[in-house]
Amino acid sequence: MSFLTPLALIGALLAIPIVLLYMLRLRRREVVVSTTFLWQQIVRDNEANTPWQRLRRNILLLLQLIILAFMVLALARPFITVPAVSTGQIELLLDASASMNAVDMPDGVTRFEEAKRQALSIVDTLSPNDTMTIIRVADVPEVIAPSTNNPVVLRQAINDAQPSHAEADWVAALTLASADAIDKTDFNMVIIGDGGLGDASGLPGVPGEVRYIPIGRSDNNLAITALATRALPGQPPELFAQIANYGAQDADVIFDLRVDGQLFSADRYTIPAQASLPIVSAALPEGFVILQAGLTLPADSAVPDFLVDDNIAWAVSSGSGLRRALLMTEGNLFLEQVLRSLPSVQAFKGDVTRPLPNQQYDLYILDGWLPTDGVLPDADLLLINPPRSTALFTLGAETERTGDIQVLRNDPRMTFVDFGDVNILKFRPVAGGDWADELVTAEGGALLLAGEIDGRQVVIITFDIHDSDLPLQITWPVLMSNLVEWFNPRAAISAPEGLSVGGSLPIRLPFEATDVRITLPDGSTRDLVVDRSTLVFADAEQPGIYTAEIRAGDEIIQAAPFAVNLFAPDESNIAPRNSITLSGDVITPSAREEVGQQEFWPWLALLALLILLIEWYVYQRRVQVRTLFKPLVARPKGIGA
Repeated sequence: MSFLTPLALIGALLAIPIVLLYMLRLRRREVVVSTTFLWQQIVRDNEANTPWQRLRRNILLLLQLIILAFMVLALARPFITVPAVSTGQIELLLDASASMNAVDMPDGVTRFEEAKRQALSIVDTLSPNDTMTIIRVADVPEVIAPSTNNPVVLRQAINDAQPSHAEADWVAALTLASADAIDKTDFNMVIIGDGGLGDASGLPGVPGEVRYIPIGRSDNNLAITALATRALPGQPPELFAQIANYGAQDADVIFDLRVDGQLFSADRYTIPAQASLPIVSAALPEGFVILQAGLTLPADSAVPDFLVDDNIAWAVSSGSGLRRALLMTEGNLFLEQVLRSLPSVQAFKGDVTRPLPNQQYDLYILDGWLPTDGVLPDADLLLINPPRSTALFTLGAETERTGDIQVLRNDPRMTFVDFGDVNILKFRPVAGGDWADELVTAEGGALLLAGEIDGRQVVIITFDIHDSDLPLQITWPVLMSNLVEWFNPRAAISAPEGLSVGGSLPIRLPFEATDVRITLPDGSTRDLVVDRSTLVFADAEQPGIYTAEIRAGDEIIQAAPFAVNLFAPDESNIAPRNSITLSGDVITPSAREEVGQQEFWPWLALLALLILLIEWYVYQRRVQVRTLFKPLVARPKGIGA
């Protein structure tokens, strides 16, 4: 055994004043008497006595000397040389990916807890000249302890670290660690994890010597690797799911579905070893919003499932994703072409020689045509050059006063719409009443009106498209896109199926949006400030259902849920790797080939504290006994009775 600070042993000299204090202390026994007249001679004798006394056996003195000894030894920092995994300038990469939540370690602890124990053992073997940087490797690697040789800081960082529920970005983590190697000598990298490096295995030029400490014992895991729904127009919604067995044994599992929180089905399946089982169903109910799938092991199952993070998945119904529009026109190629270019519209062309079909559509586009019975469909309407008046509007006389065209530019429906170069031959002005906003006007009246009436949205273009050069202008597709967007506002949230934990979600905002609030699966919220037309939410760290609320002041103008799942085969495949490949080299588990130093001053300090508590207890006991028996000793018989 050696000492890092041997000069601290000089502190042992403090034992001398402690002993002297006990030798100089006067020991008098207090006695209560009826008078001091007869005791004055004793008082004079005591005053003449010397303060030096023979050192007697005293438990308090012994305990105080032992406390001093332990404190001096702790300050001297004794250590012993022990085998170490690595020394020098160490970059420790701590795997915090979803697979590290597996509970296949002894006593049912997670892999991450075992990884932290291994990391702490490396800290315990650091020499005074060694330093360590700790990087927590998750979807976004982070430095949780910058380069230091302070064991207190390193241990605190390791103890505070938590695993994630996402796939680890090892490329970014190794790049971050390699960048820290600049201007460092004796650089070493230590990877603690279950070996799933993914694309990072081919990363070239990793500096220094790489050591690997594998974590994990079993490959038994069942996972939901896909969950999606689809609803085509006129057809019931369909389900697609996939269950994977990453273990070496066939496994039975119960696959349950919950629709909007209610149990819908539960079926038992046998999943072959190292294989997947697809599940397709067209029996989902109409109009559902949230679908939740889960895996449960049967009571008689002999195959364990060590990772629960991938045993549950969610999906949000996306509907058809298209707005069905019926175009009634005698022949307008400009309209047909622009409708084909709009991805949110599924257009159908009707026969103007026949009545409207019985099938219901979301939007009716009537170009120079109206139903013969005069009854307009009970749906959203886009009326172009209406031939006669209806209950919604009154048609005026034809006019050629088409000059001085003005656009209501502060209206969102007119965003980027410019009629400055548009020429119109003639039109028939329309009086739409209070329900309609005049968005484009000319000298002779309104050219374009829009508004809501009787629960439906209506747009009226008062001129024939062919009597203008509007279809030849860039503003034509812009105008139609804005109008269709108003008829059917695009969803602010359009999360792709299978949005993974740690992924990013773009949020497209309406014009009037002022802020966005995201509610996480655990009930907490995140507020996003609107400073552009598209925001990105990048805090999807939990699997589950999120809710996005688009606000305009205090009013919620849109609210939509979206699902976040693990869906990471590299994480669900929890089979531990006995070796890893990095920069073309195969790295096997590292033996403790280096020489480190293990200090045990914390144990000495702890012993000193415990003995201090014992010394305090003994002292308090003596005081209590002295107080308890004082009247019995001090009061002579027959006095003060």
